Amino acid sequence: MVYLQSVLGMVIFVTIAWLFSTNRRAIDWRLVGIGIILQVLFGILMIKVPGVVYVFRELSAAYVVLLDFSRIGSEFIFGGLANPNAKHNLGLIIAFQVLPIIIFFATLTAGLYYLGILQRIVYLIAWIVAKTMRLSGPESLSAAGNIFLGQTEAPLLIKPYIANMTYSEIMAVMTGGMATIAGSVMAAYISFLGGDDPVLRTNIAAHLLQASLMNVPAGIVMAKIIVPQTEVDSIRKELKVSRESIGVNLIDALASGASDGLKLALNVGAMLLAFVALIAMINYGMEALGSWMGLNDWIRSTTHGTFSSLSLQYVLGIVAQPLAWAMGISWDQSLLVGSLLGQKAAINEFVAYADLGRLQAEGLLTPHSILISTYALCGFANFSSIAIQIGGISGMAPNQQANLSRLGLRALLAASLACMMTGNLAGLING
Repeated sequence: MVYLQSVLGMVIFVTIAWLFSTNRRAIDWRLVGIGIILQVLFGILMIKVPGVVYVFRELSAAYVVLLDFSRIGSEFIFGGLANPNAKHNLGLIIAFQVLPIIIFFATLTAGLYYLGILQRIVYLIAWIVAKTMRLSGPESLSAAGNIFLGQTEAPLLIKPYIANMTYSEIMAVMTGGMATIAGSVMAAYISFLGGDDPVLRTNIAAHLLQASLMNVPAGIVMAKIIVPQTEVDSIRKELKVSRESIGVNLIDALASGASDGLKLALNVGAMLLAFVALIAMINYGMEALGSWMGLNDWIRSTTHGTFSSLSLQYVLGIVAQPLAWAMGISWDQSLLVGSLLGQKAAINEFVAYADLGRLQAEGLLTPHSILISTYALCGFANFSSIAIQIGGISGMAPNQQANLSRLGLRALLAASLACMMTGNLAGLING
């Protein structure tokens, strides 16, 4: 039954993309089929094949060790506040235990980029994607770069080509940016969900790394269904990484990375503070409205106490509940997971992952639902990302600003569908 539910969910996600396509006759179904096969193949290799599983387990363990290095730097600045194991600790303090991780990983990423190591890894993945799915060189490089870099940093790899990219290629670049997460932010999510348990943190790291890789072909599939390529003669096939400099030497690159990481960490902290407070304010008003309309008792009864009153999370859950079910979530848990999907799209994935961590700690979700949610939330697919990409990418190619603006909502839809499709497959492969 679960198998049939997951297969039906895949059909539903592809159908939704088809319904919103700008040119259904131009859809390259060969590309779509190969993309889905590639996504499934990535998933099976990383989740089921012993040798590949071992490699990813070791990579994930190394990622967790890097988190410990980050803590050493945090403790130097913040002392015991940065260590949840310290005597008389106050529990998880995001400002001192999570946000500094972003700074450290942004610094590390900048160093790897300056040394050219990151570009070589990206080139290899892009080559596989370009050859199997017959994509242009620039869109393949951008899609692969998004596994490690943010949605405005990855396009730097193809900066000289953006101005001449086709409408469909721009769609692929935007979707790829929203369907994945940056390595620096991924580290923060590991802390959210893994706490201080090294085994759990390694498992979460493996899931997020796998999700990012699986989202590359998934994002391309959804982008090419919604905005098919119609200007075949205008695309560039060569794979060539832009030599965009980020510093005069390694020390300068590391310093720039630390500065960029600080800006990102402060931005994340500000968004969390503002949105959590706004959600509390909205829920206060909605609870009062629910009491006045006599809805709170009904909501408490029908959700078996999962939701105690009318709230933003409840409304978002109702809206996204069918999509959660299509991912392979049981109907009795689909309201909670739907709420997470809604929070991710309407607010951001940081808030959604924080709420997933709470639901996990309170035992309100089964391990299967937590697994699927971990994969499905792994992406920058939210409304604020539209503005971020328009501002960031148009700065590299001002002539594409109109196209970026037109494609914003379509890219958000494509990325959301890609993430949900990955969640669906992860649940199916893991059983």
